This record gives sequence, structure tokens and C-alpha cells, in this order.
Amino acid sequence: MAVLSVSAAIAQTRILPRTGPRPLIATGMLIAAAGMAWLSQVGVHSTYAGDVLLPLLVEGLGIGLTMATAMNTATLGVKPSDAGVASALVNTGQQIGGSIGTALLSTLAASAATSFISHGPAAAAVHGYTTAFWWAAGIFAVGAVLCGLLLRGGVPEEAPAGELVMAH
Repeated sequence: MAVLSVSAAIAQTRILPRTGPRPLIATGMLIAAAGMAWLSQVGVHSTYAGDVLLPLLVEGLGIGLTMATAMNTATLGVKPSDAGVASALVNTGQQIGGSIGTALLSTLAASAATSFISHGPAAAAVHGYTTAFWWAAGIFAVGAVLCGLLLRGGVPEEAPAGELVMAH
């Protein structure tokens, strides 16, 4: 959480005003994909300090760059009278996406564990987790490519009325 908070704050205050959202979101998602791929290397005898902590720090960095920037971008340029509705829509999308993602990855993990149960319960559980981590890494990587292609480039600039708009 500390790495996520610091990376989100730095992204919003220092990097986003200079680069715009596309490089931050795409890079953050690639970093998160790397963290998930690293987590997929855990084994039955892995330790938290040796095998889990560093990948989680990498994951926090990537998600910090991605989520705060995406939230900011989703509500950028919205009229003040529509700000509440826009924010509610973004939060609803985040909640639905998180629910679907959790259900999908849990199902993949459970299926993988079930197919590996003959190796013992601990090995099956770890196999389920690592399978879900690989899928999550792939989803982050695909998301990074899509965001790199679909998000507008450029730095947000002030419109004459004082509202932020994306530069073309």
C-alpha cells in the first residue's frame, strides 16, 4: 500500500501533467504484469520475505501508476454539474470490473488446483495461484497494449472556460 500510495501521488502531481495519461497507464500496466509474472514463480516452499514481498512492491508501483491516472482521466473535462454522475459511473465500473475479475481469476485458480490435486493439497493450491497470476499478468499486458493504442496522447491543457481538456 505504501508503494501504491507514493507512486499514485507522484504520478498525479509530477508525471501526468508532463506526459499525459497514455504513457503512465500503459507503463503502469506493464509493470503490474511484470509483478504478476514474478508472483507466478512462487512454490510450495516459498517465503513471504524472499519470494512474495518484492513482487508485491512491483505490483503496487504498477497499480499506483495505473489506477490514479485512469480515475483522473475518466473524469477529465467533465462539466462541474456532471462531476458527481461521472465519478459515480467510474466507481461503478471499477466495482463491477473488480467483481468480474475476482470471479474469473478465482474460477481459473480453482480449476487449476482441482486438476493438480493428485500432487497434494499444498502443491495444488500453489498451482492454482500461479495459474491465476499468469492469467492476471496476461490481462495486464493486453490492457497495456490496448491503452497504448486507444488513449489519446498529449498533455491535458486548460480550456478557455477553465475546464481541463485533452490536447489533440
